[in-house]
Amino acid sequence: MNRVLFRFFRLRLRFVALGAISFPAANPANILRGAFGSLFRGLTCPPDCPGAQNCPNRAACPYARTFEPSASSPGPSGLHDWPRPFAFRAAHLDGKQLQPGEPFEFDVNLFDTQHPAATNFIMTFRELATAGLGPGRGRATLIDSTVENMTVDLSPPPIPVRQVSVRFLTPTELKSASGLAPSPEFGILLSRIRDRVSTLSALYGDGPLPLDHASFGTRAAAVKMTASDLTQVTGARRSSRTGQRHPLSGFTGTASYEGELNEFLPYLEAAQHTGVGRQTSWGKGHLALFAQTPSPSP
Repeated sequence: MNRVLFRFFRLRLRFVALGAISFPAANPANILRGAFGSLFRGLTCPPDCPGAQNCPNRAACPYARTFEPSASSPGPSGLHDWPRPFAFRAAHLDGKQLQPGEPFEFDVNLFDTQHPAATNFIMTFRELATAGLGPGRGRATLIDSTVENMTVDLSPPPIPVRQVSVRFLTPTELKSASGLAPSPEFGILLSRIRDRVSTLSALYGDGPLPLDHASFGTRAAAVKMTASDLTQVTGARRSSRTGQRHPLSGFTGTASYEGELNEFLPYLEAAQHTGVGRQTSWGKGHLALFAQTPSPSP
């Protein structure tokens, strides 16, 4: 059987604070977005750029592919607005108050393996740090960056696993048939992970996954959530570009599951890097596996 792989790049950026920098609780990546999009466009697009929607080289334009991705014709399952091909990883900076001279780092996972954009991200964050981060515009300097090729094997592990626990590190919102799910029931969680991983692979990676979506969802729904300790987080941000307020709400905490888990574990592993749910690019839906129990031997 051929291995099914999910590939991406992990960009790690290391800084030193030149002024005081405050990272908010619940979603520290929010201050990293700041003027990131406009700076990215200024560094990668010509001055007479007609905009992403009218870009004559849209398929390869770094800004269009990264910040305003969409298809000239419908994509997978009729998808027109494509997901942005990146995800911030900065949960460890939650509530941090940095003083001048203090080092800090964070990751950006980049899923566009057809047109890698790591160099553009590095240039943009160098400029953004120099301009200042957060409400106080505390300045920083980029001192180092590394790019690592990452691969998740989506094949089931050889040892059967019956129990797993998941920690939701940042606010997570999952869509269900009736609206936003109040809790991460396994069928809903894995269906949204399946959709995100398969869409990123189809649009930006090695192509569509050989996966029967309907039967995958049916089997996932048979796995039961046995315990949960979740907290609802409420918040919002105001866009400096449009003036609109965007919710930053969702649940955090832990959930435990039991059932036939083997085929789903690789997707949970991939979701540690892709995130799941709404606003994953900016750090929401960041989860981590922290307990796996092998099935007892017969």
